[in-house]
Amino acid sequence: MTTPILDISGLQVAYGGIQAVKGIDLEVHEGELVALIGANGAGKTTTLKAITGTQQWVSGEVSYQGRSIRGVGSHELVSRGLAMVPEGRGVFARMTIVENLMMGAYTRRDAAGVRRDIDRMFETFPRLKERADQQAGTKSGGEQQMLAMARALMSEPKLLLLDEPSMGLSPIMVEKVFEVVRSVAAQGTTILLVEQNARLALEAASRAYVMDSGLVTMSGEARAMLGDARVRAAYLGEAPAG
Repeated sequence: MTTPILDISGLQVAYGGIQAVKGIDLEVHEGELVALIGANGAGKTTTLKAITGTQQWVSGEVSYQGRSIRGVGSHELVSRGLAMVPEGRGVFARMTIVENLMMGAYTRRDAAGVRRDIDRMFETFPRLKERADQQAGTKSGGEQQMLAMARALMSEPKLLLLDEPSMGLSPIMVEKVFEVVRSVAAQGTTILLVEQNARLALEAASRAYVMDSGLVTMSGEARAMLGDARVRAAYLGEAPAG
């Protein structure tokens, strides 16, 4: 198999006296949509923060495109094609939707390409086009989630990290967001998806990892996990048989 675009080996992360990630292995190959599921406090978001350099790790290794990224700043990672949509969206509330999209392209120097990609984002996210000149902070949670995803895509990522994209959204908006996630993956963007809605995550993903108390406790094909009794009982709200 080819070298993974993201390769995590023995990653340990601790802060405030708590070991949040306890030596996990995880890999993502180009073109995959990989889900990382688990309960609150399992260490999923901490893992993403370690990948993006916003959280230091104690030991282990994280490699992106075959090179260690220990100590590499977030700005440099974005320029190398690694982008993240954080939990809570983090849009620039007082900027317009167009200005937010422009901020997503801050590492680029191809003005014509940026304009084309803004048009492409409006095709992918038609609700944003209708409100292009309105301040992002006035938009609904679902619209802000779409904007955060579009802003990240403006950096032309080779690997997109999504942290809890469904959090706090209505069921209808959750479905719309996951439609976009599947569409972005189908267009060739590699995705690592952290998500508490295990069913939607596993339905969208090709492979998946389960985290529990800082450890990876299960990994494999997402479709197989949907049928696994342990996953169904722990994360899909189904009582075990018998």
